[in-house]
Amino acid sequence: MLEQCEGSHAVARAVAACRPEVICAYPISPQTHIVEGLGALVKTGALQPCEFINVESEFAAMSVAIGASATGARAYTATASQGLLFMAEAVYNASGLGLPIVMTIANRAIGAPINIWNDHSDSMAMRDAGWIQLFAESNQDAVDLHIQAFRIAEELSLPVMVCMDGFILTHAVERVDLPDQATVDAFLPRYEPRQVLDPAEPVSIGAMVGPEAFTEVRYLAHAKQLQALDLIPQVAAEFRARFGRAAGGLISRYRDDDAETIVIALGSVLGTIKDTVDALREQGHRIGAVGITSFRPFPIAALQAALAQARRVVVIEKCFAVGIGGIVSRDVRMALREHPLPVLAVVAGLGGRAITQASLQRLLLDAMADRLEPLTFLDLDHELVERVLARERATRRSGPIAEGVLRDIGTVASRIG
Repeated sequence: MLEQCEGSHAVARAVAACRPEVICAYPISPQTHIVEGLGALVKTGALQPCEFINVESEFAAMSVAIGASATGARAYTATASQGLLFMAEAVYNASGLGLPIVMTIANRAIGAPINIWNDHSDSMAMRDAGWIQLFAESNQDAVDLHIQAFRIAEELSLPVMVCMDGFILTHAVERVDLPDQATVDAFLPRYEPRQVLDPAEPVSIGAMVGPEAFTEVRYLAHAKQLQALDLIPQVAAEFRARFGRAAGGLISRYRDDDAETIVIALGSVLGTIKDTVDALREQGHRIGAVGITSFRPFPIAALQAALAQARRVVVIEKCFAVGIGGIVSRDVRMALREHPLPVLAVVAGLGGRAITQASLQRLLLDAMADRLEPLTFLDLDHELVERVLARERATRRSGPIAEGVLRDIGTVASRIG
């Protein structure tokens, strides 16, 4: 059923259609509307049986989800930014225990300095925690990926993060096709856990494992991620057959059949990239785009096939590893190790900075003319950066960087209450 609604509310209703039995909630922008929406559905009785648990922290939210999942309940939570970091220990425990929890990440920058706007710093910080990570391009994607996430998580007994760009998607009001309950029920079977704590058959989980077996246990976590590379496309194909639209999978491809230059990205920026590709195609440039839906597990073979005819690759990254550079581009280079291509990392959109078609078009024209450096920061104010560095060279007590930058550009830091 087509409805005009906010992205967070659409996700809440999609999650509710998956019949979670335990929802653990601690509010942090920009995911709050999701758990508020689910809370309202539980309170009115529209989502039953389900226990909605208000917890005292993000760490508690994941801890409760772990306990619920271990006892055989379908468990869900959501978080963002520092909230994800606060639950980091429990995030690793969830995957290490092989518990099929589904969690929405409303992607938001990580401080300091504090910033509530979108980039991918939070999800990327947990990229090696053992969770499957699926990135949504649109609110329709976010709805569809959540329905698939429960299926994938429970088949493999692995937790799944569905990552959607904070504010850009979570607070955007647009038309979304919300599936009816019967269709979701037919696609998502009743949860049958691979492991469960049952007083009738006592077992322990989370046992101490020493050097004699730790490597094998960790390898098996890797082996399950490799299994996901086969399962994710299968689930996406079944979803398309049942729901009548394409969603999910490992990657998405756009006008790349004869492309010499391929732009790779994750999340909502793909919409702007596609518009830019269309404009450059009209100018006669052979350019296309590839969206990575499954960042973990990383789709090496799928990318190799998509990039086989390319002459160069430009990776738009909404996060980066301080001291070395691109994160996604590093993985793309690894995928192309047997067929080396120039892989150019472009860091963009940090802390919610707009990524415009004009900036992307200038950047991509430079890339196609082989004028782009291996690491570029889109729309970086080099003069402002140099003023800060010059001040630090001139005096040891140069003060905090963030406040100095705000002073230089004439902006007063805002207080967030």
